[in-house]
Formats: sequence, C-alpha cells, structure tokens
Amino acid sequence: MKQIFFKQAQAIVLSKLCLMLIILFSFGELFAQSPEAERNYQVCRACHNYDGPKLIGPNLIGVNDRHEQDWLIRFIRNSQEMIQAGDPEAVRLFEENDQLIMTPNEHLSDEQIIDILLYIENGLQVDPELAAAAAAAETDEEVSAVEDQWQLQMAKERDAHRNTGTTFIITLIILLVVLFDMFVTKLIKYKIIHSVLILIGLVVIGEIAYKEAAVFGRQQYYQPEQPIWFSHKVHADQNEIDCQYCHTVADQGKSAGIPSVNVCMNCHHQVKEGQITGKKEIDKIQKAWETGEPIEWIRVYNLPDHVYFNHAQHVEVAKIDCAECHGEVENMHEVIQIEDLSMRWCLDCHRTTEVMFESNAFYTAFEKLHDQVRNGTIKSVTADMVGGADCMKCHY
Repeated sequence: MKQIFFKQAQAIVLSKLCLMLIILFSFGELFAQSPEAERNYQVCRACHNYDGPKLIGPNLIGVNDRHEQDWLIRFIRNSQEMIQAGDPEAVRLFEENDQLIMTPNEHLSDEQIIDILLYIENGLQVDPELAAAAAAAETDEEVSAVEDQWQLQMAKERDAHRNTGTTFIITLIILLVVLFDMFVTKLIKYKIIHSVLILIGLVVIGEIAYKEAAVFGRQQYYQPEQPIWFSHKVHADQNEIDCQYCHTVADQGKSAGIPSVNVCMNCHHQVKEGQITGKKEIDKIQKAWETGEPIEWIRVYNLPDHVYFNHAQHVEVAKIDCAECHGEVENMHEVIQIEDLSMRWCLDCHRTTEVMFESNAFYTAFEKLHDQVRNGTIKSVTADMVGGADCMKCHY
C-alpha cells in the first residue's frame, strides 16, 4: 500500500511540474510582444499612467487582471459604444472618471490591441529579439527607399536630357515646314502666324543650342553598359570593400586606375556564383583570367584633353572622400556620372575646401598667408588661395 501511495504521489508531483513548465513556456510566448505595441501604446500615455499619480484615466498596471481580454478589446476600440449599450462596467468607469470620453481606436485590429495589453502586462517591456529584428527591417526599408528615390531621380535627369534632343529635332522640323509653307505651298494665309511660329522655333532652338554648347565635352548622367555586369553596391556596400582595394593608384597617380583581372580573382578564385547574376558574369572574369585577355572596362568619368586633374593630389593630400566627386557609389549597381565636372563646379569646391595649411610643409613658402592666419586677418586658407583658382593649374 505504501509503495502504491508513493507512486501516486510521484505521479501527482510530476504532473504538477509538467503543468508548471507548460504555463511557463506559454507565458514566454505571451510576453513576446512586438515593438509595434510600444509605438501604439504612446496614444495611451496621453491619458493613462502605467503606475504612480493618476492622469485623466485610471492607471494601467494590473488592467489585465481587472477585466476580461474580450471586454478590454471592445472597450479600447470604442468605449462610448459600450457605455451607450448600458454595459455596467463601462458605465462605472465612465462615471468614476468624470464622464470624460475616451478616444475610439477603431483603426486597431484585435491582434494589435492584444499586443498592447501584453506590453502592459509585461511591465512596458518589448522582447529584445523582436525589437532587434524590427530595427533591422526598418533599416533595410530605409536604405531601399533611399536607393529607389536616388535611382528614380537619376532616371528623371537622364530622361530630361534625352527629351532636350527630341525637342530640338521636333522644333527644327516644324520650323522647316513653316518656312516651306511660307514660300511654296502657302496654305496658311496669314503671315503673322508664320512669323510667330518662326520666332518661337528660333527661340527654342537657340536656347537648346546654348545649353548644349555650354556643356560641350561633358557627359553628366553618363552610364555606359560594361562588358561585365559589376555591382558597386554588392562590393562596396554589402561586402564593404574599400575603394582603393580595386582602384589601387588613386592616392599615387593622376588616374584612380581600373582593376586588373588578377585583383578580381583575389576573391573570385573562391566566389564562383553571385546572388544577383549567378555564374554568368563571374564566368567572364574566369575566362579573362584563363585566356590572359584584359577586360575592356568602359571609363565613366572623362575630362576634356585640355583639363588636368590629379587623383593623388585630391585623395592623398587634400583627403577628399571619393563620394564628394563620384556620389554614393555604394548605392549604385551600375556607376553613373553624378556631377557635371564643369569648371564652375571645380572652382566652387576650391573656394570652400580648406587646406591643411599649418601641418603641410608644402605651404611653408606662402609666408604672407601664414602671417594673415597668425594675426587673425583670415581664419583659414582655402584651395583657391594657394593656386586652386589659377588657370594654369588645370590648363597649361
């Protein structure tokens, strides 16, 4: 009998232990509310304290113990509806709180209200894992939104440039038709119409011709198709490869340099497949490596022959970040020329960029400027003050 009683007692204890574990794990899930609950709870804070001094409405600590969940969902969504229906608990709360009307929350779903109640029950704490996941998702969405907006802006700029050429051709055709009618067919009887159309055509063509002449030799928004689809976003952003790992001579020479095949193969000896392009594009690198033929990359940034620009002077000496001239390349799959590289653009930069005047021995010869800095006549020295605005520096 004692053995039977002992076994029964063991079974009861074991069953209670299992029940406690089930409850524990259930509450673990119960408290795993999302960060959205924290945001939605901010509306509640306007009228309710969690604990401490009472605000307009009752404190919310213990609210889950005072009322059934279904009742709370209906009350939070529309308390006035319940009061008008004569719900005794709703009427009591309305009377106890000076008959102040609680703002309806009909935009919240049952799941969102339950999430808020769990947030309150858990002492206004959010599950750390869910918070981290939500923060990461928001960051990805923000980056994606910025990238989409940037790509859209670039597409608009390119389209606007193309539309200028189309407008020129259409205007020229209309002008020729008007002149032909004026002297040959004479279908339009009133010469004033010819005159107005010719005047408008000449103005439009003149304006386009002036704008095109002003940007002659420049190629803003140029985005050539490369022999291999190479994504700067994948390499510079996702894999965080430094610019000078591929453009090895940017701090030493006139040009930044185009990476050779062996630089690509440093990684692609192991990386055989891309997430976006699969094996197709990486196989082209492998083929170039095996045949010894260089990849004929197309230069995106080109300057006219009469312009001198030195990368080393800007990267190594002036410490100018690549993005200052090339834009946010880490957000580009295919590189596009952002700036117009005009002389005005360069001079504007030289007039605002301060040089490392005191620490660079190269500027020792500028004694007058050193005196002006010491006596407070000037606060800093910009690039244009040490030759950055001289014609012969870039044109010789």
